[in-house]
Amino acid sequence: MNLTPYVGITGFVSLEQVKTLSAVWKSVRPKESTRKLHVGVMTSYKHHHHIPHAYEKAFPLENRIAEIFDCAETYNCLHYVDYVGRPKLWETLTEIISLGGIGLHAIQLDMTWPDPTEIAKGVQASRKKVEVILQIGLKAFEAVYSDPLRLVRKLEEYEDIVQRVSLDQSMGKGRPLAPKELSRFIRAIKIAFPKMAITVAGGLGPKTVHLLGSLVKESPDLSWDAEGKLRTSGSNRDPMEVPRAVEYLRSSAEYSEVSP
Repeated sequence: MNLTPYVGITGFVSLEQVKTLSAVWKSVRPKESTRKLHVGVMTSYKHHHHIPHAYEKAFPLENRIAEIFDCAETYNCLHYVDYVGRPKLWETLTEIISLGGIGLHAIQLDMTWPDPTEIAKGVQASRKKVEVILQIGLKAFEAVYSDPLRLVRKLEEYEDIVQRVSLDQSMGKGRPLAPKELSRFIRAIKIAFPKMAITVAGGLGPKTVHLLGSLVKESPDLSWDAEGKLRTSGSNRDPMEVPRAVEYLRSSAEYSEVSP
């Protein structure tokens, strides 16, 4: 079964933002498109354990996460960040998944090749049916020497555990998406894992959605996500700005005409 593609916004901190941007997407999305609005909410190891960090303005309090996901029309995803790779991941994932409440659809792991066994154990222990999105960030690309075949071999360890991958060499820093580079990896993943859904991210925003053109033409079921460029500062340490997100959604509609 094909997974529904989405247009993503990461950095929601309130249900009011969700309702506003969900209504915008509903109004601009082409009638024939099934593409959903991805509601991305951020948390991290430090945030979860009440350790001070630089992203506190962009992360909601964890006891408010479930209410942000109280919208049936959106694809609700909790992003968990831990690039250090701390132990007992499965226990933390079980706790993190519970924060999403009944509206949670997916958890995205912003980590560098985490232990697949720990992921599977954590999801199973949560007793919730959620999709797992594995971010393949800059360090993850470097770990496989930015080689599509090496990346595919590494992904074999995650088959049947991860349902989607997010190719993100920017990781919220606003670096521009590189279509020609990413297309090599998209093709390799599609051949090796035809059921695995693919998201691209990196420097996408109101003025840069056009970079998706060739990628979406080749892969109409492609999803995409934006974060840093939805802030005037360009930094994902700052709160997401709704007016910029509205403009981004309007720009994204042009590339949503063809979707499964």
